[in-house]
Amino acid sequence: MRIWSLHPKYLDTKGLVALWRETLLAKHVLSGQTKGYKNHPQLNRFKSCEFPLDAINQYLAEVFEEAVKRAYNFNKEKIDWDFKSNKLAVTSGQMEYEKTHLLNKLKTRDLKKYEQLKKQVVFEPHPLF
Repeated sequence: MRIWSLHPKYLDTKGLVALWRETLLAKHVLSGQTKGYKNHPQLNRFKSCEFPLDAINQYLAEVFEEAVKRAYNFNKEKIDWDFKSNKLAVTSGQMEYEKTHLLNKLKTRDLKKYEQLKKQVVFEPHPLF
């Protein structure tokens, strides 16, 4: 399960689709709708906030908005749009780690996207962070 701290605009097509699926799985875990992945480290930051389901819906909303910008057909009904806005912390070290990890993935998966991003010094976080 990978739930990026980076803004979803940096992800390639495969990455954005995977993020959507993984975050929906995380939502199911947080709402008690599945038995697997309950203790996955990627869920800890959501579990530790006051309203985990609001946070995951807020996260999904931003992923959905990025999908709309790209004319992808993600199901809006998968999100509870009545979420309370949250703000979660993310370290600069985590952001740097994810930037490097993403660039390595893009180097093999989407060379054009890699070339666009490789010289970018600072990557914005997902608005939840």
